Amino acid sequence: MTRTLGAVLTACALLAGCGGGNPYLNMSLSEMEGKDKAWVEKNYGEPSGKSARFFGGETWTYFRVSGGKTGPILGNHTPIQCQITIKFDRDGKVSSTDSSGC
Repeated sequence: MTRTLGAVLTACALLAGCGGGNPYLNMSLSEMEGKDKAWVEKNYGEPSGKSARFFGGETWTYFRVSGGKTGPILGNHTPIQCQITIKFDRDGKVSSTDSSGC
């Protein structure tokens, strides 16, 4: 794995459960703007899902585990799932990014 992916996953794990989003992840994702699909796939790996956009382009979705919560009874562990969405324009360049649950 690359440093970028490691940094994103570390930031997600450290800030999981904090309100107001993850500014470190958002900064990391904004650095992707203008990159092509090959670069994203090389640095983030194969996406969990792909879908076509209505006006051309594509949306890639990644799901990552970003920490977890332990319940009070029996210490049950519930993982927190982070969703990263990357939108490509018609030319195959990153046009926007978003994350939730990170």
